[in-house]
Amino acid sequence: METHFDIQLAKLKTRLFKMCSLVDEQVQFALRAIEEEDMSLAEMVVERDKKVDKYDVKIEKICQKLFALNQPVAMDLRLIMSAMTINTNLERIGDIAVNIAENFIRLRTKPAFLEKTKINQMSMIVKEMLRNAIDSFIQNDPKLAEKVIRSDDELDALNAENHKVLIEIMKEDKENIEPAVTFLVTSRELERIGDHATNIAEDVFFIVEAELIKHKYEKFLFSEVENVEKEIDEEIDEDEKRNGDVQKN
Repeated sequence: METHFDIQLAKLKTRLFKMCSLVDEQVQFALRAIEEEDMSLAEMVVERDKKVDKYDVKIEKICQKLFALNQPVAMDLRLIMSAMTINTNLERIGDIAVNIAENFIRLRTKPAFLEKTKINQMSMIVKEMLRNAIDSFIQNDPKLAEKVIRSDDELDALNAENHKVLIEIMKEDKENIEPAVTFLVTSRELERIGDHATNIAEDVFFIVEAELIKHKYEKFLFSEVENVEKEIDEEIDEDEKRNGDVQKN
């Protein structure tokens, strides 16, 4: 027989899954609005943000009740803790989708120079990262979550490349300054969506594996630093030994 806690936990999952679907659509529509130069689609993204905000509040309230009226432990505790941070990341992704849509509404057209940038490539990666992050949460799949995390570096590199290209485009023609600045911002916003998708993936890893993946990589990096320091110390010892031998001779 289901307890009140079980019912509320199921309710939390259902609402969070709906929030995932809604935010995923917001990102898809915002990027499609640019690709197809569709103002009505961009305006719809802005209008639907109210719905995202409502889900955000509802999910936060359920989490607060679950903590206040129960004493969740183990995986249930990790799920509720992660649900709060996943919800926050989804709400921020929703805000970013609105920013992208609003910036394009002001621009109203897709500039020809966009083909010289990596915006389209970034858009494809972001959509895949977000979908994989959501699926990893729904399916409790840490392997899919790690795939999301590995994709983040590629997105950062593409954003850096866009920055260089768009700066050059502005230098070449002053008429390009406004649209180029808009897509500099869009490129950065896409990178931020990737960061939030990565945060969601890290939360999934925490729910399933009971380990903070950031700490996992920190341990790895710390061990690598220790190895490098050890190699440097050994080289210094060898140099000192050689210098000592030379002085003796």
